[in-house]
Formats: sequence, C-alpha cells, structure tokens
Amino acid sequence: MKSSLILIVFLLFILFSCRERKEHVRVENLNSIVREEVLLSWQLTSETRNLKQVAYEIQLSTKKDDFRKKTVEVTTGKVESGNSIQVKVDQLKLKAAQTWFWRVKVWDSANRESAWSETVSFNTGLLTENDWVGAHWIGYEELPAEKRMVPGVHGNGNKLGELCVDRPVIPYFRKEFSIDKKISEATLFITGLGQYEASVNGQKAGNYFLTPGWTNYEKTIFYNVFDVTHLLKKGKNTIGAIVGNGFFNINRERYRKLVIAWGNPMMIAQLRIRFTDGTEQKIISGSDWKTAPSPITFSSIYGGEDYDAQLEQPGWNNSGFDDSSWKQSVTVNPPGGNLVAETDYPVEVKESFTATKIIELKDSSFLYDFGQNASGIIELKVKGEKGQNVILTPAELITPENQPNQRASGAPYVFNYTLKGDGIETWKPGFTYYGFRYVKVEGAAPSGKTSPDIAEIVDLKMLHTRNGAKSTGAFSCSNDLFNRTFNLINWAIKSNLQSVVTDCPHREKLGWLEQTHLMGSSIHFNFDIRHLYNKQVTDMMEAQLENGLVPDIAPEYVPFEGGFRDSPEWGSAAVIMPWLVYKWYGDISAMQKAWPMMTKYVEYLKSKSENHILSHGLGDWFDYGPKPPGEAQLTPKSLTATAIYYYNVKLLAEMAEVLGKPGEQKRFLDWAGEIKTAFNKKFFEVKTCIISTGSQTAMAMPWCVGLIDESYKERVLKNLEDSIRLQGYPLTAGDVGFRYLVEALTYGGKSQLLFDMNSRDDVPGYGYQLKKGATALTESWPALENVSNNHLMLGHLMDWFYAGLAGIRQTEKSVAYREIVIYPEMVGDLTWVKGSYWSPYGEIRSEWEKTDEMIKMNVTIPVNTVALVYIPALNADLITENGKPITNNPEIEIIGTENGRTVCMVGSGEYHFIIQK
Repeated sequence: MKSSLILIVFLLFILFSCRERKEHVRVENLNSIVREEVLLSWQLTSETRNLKQVAYEIQLSTKKDDFRKKTVEVTTGKVESGNSIQVKVDQLKLKAAQTWFWRVKVWDSANRESAWSETVSFNTGLLTENDWVGAHWIGYEELPAEKRMVPGVHGNGNKLGELCVDRPVIPYFRKEFSIDKKISEATLFITGLGQYEASVNGQKAGNYFLTPGWTNYEKTIFYNVFDVTHLLKKGKNTIGAIVGNGFFNINRERYRKLVIAWGNPMMIAQLRIRFTDGTEQKIISGSDWKTAPSPITFSSIYGGEDYDAQLEQPGWNNSGFDDSSWKQSVTVNPPGGNLVAETDYPVEVKESFTATKIIELKDSSFLYDFGQNASGIIELKVKGEKGQNVILTPAELITPENQPNQRASGAPYVFNYTLKGDGIETWKPGFTYYGFRYVKVEGAAPSGKTSPDIAEIVDLKMLHTRNGAKSTGAFSCSNDLFNRTFNLINWAIKSNLQSVVTDCPHREKLGWLEQTHLMGSSIHFNFDIRHLYNKQVTDMMEAQLENGLVPDIAPEYVPFEGGFRDSPEWGSAAVIMPWLVYKWYGDISAMQKAWPMMTKYVEYLKSKSENHILSHGLGDWFDYGPKPPGEAQLTPKSLTATAIYYYNVKLLAEMAEVLGKPGEQKRFLDWAGEIKTAFNKKFFEVKTCIISTGSQTAMAMPWCVGLIDESYKERVLKNLEDSIRLQGYPLTAGDVGFRYLVEALTYGGKSQLLFDMNSRDDVPGYGYQLKKGATALTESWPALENVSNNHLMLGHLMDWFYAGLAGIRQTEKSVAYREIVIYPEMVGDLTWVKGSYWSPYGEIRSEWEKTDEMIKMNVTIPVNTVALVYIPALNADLITENGKPITNNPEIEIIGTENGRTVCMVGSGEYHFIIQK
C-alpha cells in the first residue's frame, strides 16, 4: 500500500462582492478520501474585473464546531500566493479513518479580504495494511485453487475443460451488532469483488452502481468509504452486503468476451463508530458474519442477470431477522492486490427513459423502444402469479421484423425475472449492464394486453448508467445538424465512461487505450475526467510488461494477439495521458508516478524500430476506404506508428523540463530529432510537400505532432485542403487519423473546410449516421449494422465544437487554462454559437451572434486567469465593449492584429463586445 492518493476539493465562492456575500461550495470528489498528501483547490467568482488572488489562508480541524468557536487545530496563516489549485498542505498529521473539515479565504491585489468559504470535509481513509488488521476477506465458498484462471482467455473458452463452468453463488452477507452509546461519527470502509452493494439497517450505503471500479486485482483493489452516522441507531443494528461477479469471475455461459476466474465473490469490511465520550467501536468482517445465496441465480458482466424473487428473504439486512438457516462465512484468500481508496467518481444511474413506442410482435411478445441507444440496465415493475418468468432481451438494433439484433453487440445477453406473486414487484439488475435502445419482453405484456398465463408490466424503464464524473461543458449553435451531432457524440462518450474508458458498452467493455488520448480533448470538454485518467494511468503502470510493452487494453484481463496487444497508437496512452492530466488540470502527480513507465515504454518502441521507423500495430483503425473497415488501408501503419513514437519522445522532453530533469530533457530532445530526420527521409517529399500516400491521416498527423518544419507546414496544409475539396469533402481518416485531421484544420485556420465536410448527410459521416436513425456515435462512418452502433471513436468533431466554433482554447504554455484563448470560428451558415467549459479556475464562456449589421461576442473569464480574445475585425475602432470603444478602455489591452482579427488581452470578468460591420 505505497501509492499516494490525493484529495482535491473545489470550493466556489463569491469574492469581494459589494452585495451581501453568498458562499457556495462544490465538492469535486464525492468520496473525499485522502492518503499521505493533501492537495486542496478552490474556485473564485466576482463581478469585479481583472481580479487575481495574491494570498490565501486555509483552516482545518477535526471538529466542524471549531470554526464556529474560532478554535481551529491547523491554520496555514496568510500565505502570499496566487495559487488556487493543487495547493499542498503540509501541516497535517494524518491518522487513519479521520474526518477533517476545512475552509479557505483569500486576498486580492488591493489587499481586500474575502469572507470564509463554506466548510467541507474529507476522510483520511485507512492509511496502511495495519489499519485493516482483524478484518478478513470472507465468502460463501472459496474457489478451489485448481479452478482459478488468471489471466483470462479471449473468446468463449470452450476448450478449457472444467474451468470457468460453474456459476458462482451470488451471496448475501450480514452482521448484527449492538450500540449502547451516543454516536458522534460512523464510517464504513468496505469493498466486494467483483462488485457489491452495502446497506445499513436496510438502507443502501451510497447511490453507486458496479462498485468498486474494476482493476488488476493482483495489484490494486478499491474500497469505498461511506459516512453512515445517520443510518445507525441505539440498540441493534445490521450491516448487509450482496456481492456479484463483475470482472472477477466470468463463466462460460451466454455471451462472453473473455472468461476469467480470480475467485468466487468475496468481501471485506470495517465499520468504525466513534462515540461522544471519545471511545470507539469496530465491526469487522470475519467468520462470525452469516451468509446465504441471494435471489440472483446468474450474473455476468457480459451475459446479463437472472433474478428469482421466490428466493427473496425479506428483512435479511435488518436487525431481528432469523438467520439460523444461514451458514457462517468462510475466510478466503484474496487475489493479492493492495486495498486502496477509490477516488474516481463511481458509476451511478444518471438518467431514466420511458418507452417512446411499444410494438406488439407476431410471437405475442412486445418490443419497447426507448428512443436512445445508451449504456444501462432496465427497471421492471410487474405483477402476476408466483413462478411466472419474464425474459427481457436488450439490443441497440432491431431486424426488419422488429426482433432484437445482438449480432454485433454480444449475444446472447438477457435479463430474467421470476415473480414471487406478491402485488407489484420492482426489480433492476445489480451487477451487469449493456448498450441498448430496445428491449424485447417475453412472458409479460403491457396493461390491457395481458392474458391469464402471462404477467402484466406495470412499468418498464431504461436506466442509463455511467461514471459519475461531473459535467463540465455545454455547446449549442444555430445549425440543427451540428446540435444533433453533438448529442450523437456525447451519448457515445456518456455510454463509455465507466470505471475505464470503454470503446462500447456491450461487446467489449474493456479499456482500449487509444481512445483515452485521441478522444481525450473531446471528452474533457464535457466531463471532469481527472480522477478517471489518473486511475487509468495506474492501470497502465500495472499492465506494463517487463520488456516495457504497454498492452492495448488496461487492466489487461486477457492478453490479445498481434496488433491487438501491441499497437503503438494504443500503448502511447502511457505517455500522452499523464501529459494531458497535467495540461488540463495542473496535476503533476500523474507524470511523477508514471515516469518510469513512460521512459521504459519508449525504450521498448525504440527496440522494435528499424532506424527509428516502427512498422507494427493496427495503424489508422477503421479508416474508410474500398475494403471493409478494420486495420489501416489508406495510410501505411509505419507512418502512424512512427509519428506517435516521435510524439511520445517529444512529450517526454517537455515533461522532463516540468519535472526538473535537464539531462533527460536533452536526451529526449536529441532522440526526437533523430526520429524526425528518419521520418522525413522515408515519408516526406519536399518538392511536392506530400507526405506518404497523401491520405487525410498521412498529411494531418505529422503536421500536428511537429514532424514537419515550419517552412513547409503551410504548403502541406494547403495540399491537404485541396485534396479534400477535389475528392468531394469525404471523411476517410480513421480512429487515429481523424483526431489529427480535426486538430490540423482547426488550428490551421481551416474551420470552413471542417464545416463543409460535416454539414451534410449524403456521404458516410455524422449526418449520414443520423439519417440512418443513429442516436449514439457508431463504430464505422457508414453506420454498418455488423459493427457496434455505440462506440467511442471517431467523435473528434466534438473538440471542434468547443475549440473551433466556440473558440475555447489555452495558450501553448498554459496549464489548467490559466492562460485562455478565445478564438471563435464564424463559418458556414452559422448565425450563433454558445459554448462553455468549467475549467479548474472556473467557467469559461464564449458566445457569439452574427447579423447583417453586427457581430456580438459575450465572453466570461474566470478569476485568477487571463485571456487573449481574437475579435473578428481588423479595425479596433469598430469594436465596443459594454457600449464603450475598446480603444480607450483601461480594462482591455489591445495587443495587435492577427489573421484578420484584433487581439485583446483581458483579465477575469464578463465582456460584451459588439463589432459593427
């Protein structure tokens, strides 16, 4: 247990307002767990412009009342600093299972002092293995050692003999205990593998789904922390838990992407109760806990879930329940990973859908259409006779006969519910999920369509489940197709934000790594993924092989073969992702912990290269050409592999500078230069300024990563533009290349070309998918039915919506959007755009509206930042802000002109520009 978990809590409060102060708090991490190092962040808002913090004071105490009494345990005193993110507090002496409360106030450059923020808290968690002493892993039955199978096997596993055949019992656990004192604080530390749900006195602890997040269980096992003070009472109390399989045990039934067996379901728990008299009581898991099979008779992360309500035991997780027929739990051997507090946002039920249409089928079944393809589960309300069985088959597509089509999403996958015959019964699966829009119902019918031999569906809902990461962005514009495209991409993002970034929520559910960096910018504009990406950096560190290879998926539950295990564009997430976490959030910890992994990986790539040229991998996956989609067909694999290799080494030079490693910086700069020379010798034709095959990927990717000298970049970009126009504006770049095509055209000033390519529905692309009825981004440009129709790749236009049309960017040297750029692109027939992004310093907003007479621009810049605003007018005399000419406004500094725009430097605040035509 050597890893350091970092707490980041955001406080948002009104600063230096002339009105009555109104403080607001936003706690960024729901668990608020910290180990070893405390990093605190806060956000400031004010109606005053050009405001910057110059000092702060943080107060901390283990008793919230101390702030009211003005007797705090720890204070930093007034610290002269403008830093408001990742602020380290060294004065704390952390103890296990301790709750700390804290607040902050700040001063500005005029020495004005803010009010104290609201008070928030964090828990230190269990800091070492010794803090778990006495608590045992327990199970219903232990998996025999000879039946353990790790790593898993790809495919159905039908050649494994007797391995992975058994259905593990999905067990209940319970522990009854007494409390005879007044409670001050009670905290439950608990986990179950694969996933669990915990309750105290019959009430669920937290609102999480599929907890904990999936990891390499031999290296790391997440536990969760719940404040259960309000759930306990004087007298008898009961802790209950139910534990499912998740990725811990996948047997050979129904659909499975892989089969694996770490063990049978198991759990560990510790409840710490502090009383007002200063004493403490611990309830720990052990053989004195009772266990019994739950009504879940089958559960598979890939195959679905069966529930027999006839097997329910009412009151099982409450005190006074007769558990005399239950057996004692057995202590079991855990898989070996360190117990680590989960700091990512857990998966939750985020949205609910009712059916937009119900179709009666010829076989007397019914098809429910929920109108949206998304990740999730069902919630069934049904009534009928005891023993009646309802079969629910989800699917993202249907056949012409309105039957579920699971051919490309993993078949068979079903939900099965057996009634107990006791009025209206409500059920939802606990340990599985799927990607679907439709549900076929057999054995039941909607009200008014029933017969005596089938049950009656009172209600059927689709519950969308995803990572609980907070929303950070919003975008809309005057072009309806672009708004629908935004939703198309965003639903793929939402459906694939789980405990890892998955590529699809049904067939795969695995952490394919190329998406993390290729789609990263598009994702981060919409969701706060700092914790998720930090978690996945650890996943990659744990997956790295001795030879330095970082496999294409992490956690690597099953080793794939060829390019599906070793593709540089995938493994390079090991280098690129820590850099993105730093650039977007100012979090240096990912680079620090990943440095050995990153350097070892590029050494591995070097060993696979020939004269610095790499030639292996999948290349520009799913590019659109004459052949069926798959491995690259329009661009040499050696081009994308070598380009990403160069980019890795180049980034390592930049990271070495940030981390204070000058020797390493020089080594990587020299190394990058050697790769660049080799690349240009092989792929770049100087006379024509054509790169390799001249494909969209071949031209854009080297341009973006810095392989083309400045003296040639304009000609290369012009050749790319001319080629696209001559070919009729097609989208041909694939999973790897389209990300760089969007970047090259956005930052190369070619947004009009991106508009022309994507504001249509007559060729494969976003509009084409929408025209075919897609409600989430599909795996292929033409929305083929034989591949996934909810897939997180090819959604890179999302980045253009924010960074191009709204123009929200940061300068090249900026970190965490401390130095903002507002560069809106007013292209095509667009008449207005609204975009906002909640950065670590606060909300950045860029809105514009264009009429025949004028252009209006509304810009919001957070406190503690500055921005370069590019206003579309060469003559500054035509520009006013808030009704006044900008030429004599002391709050706005005119820097000059660039690309037909007036460039202004502004500080924090809201700005309202009008440009007269």
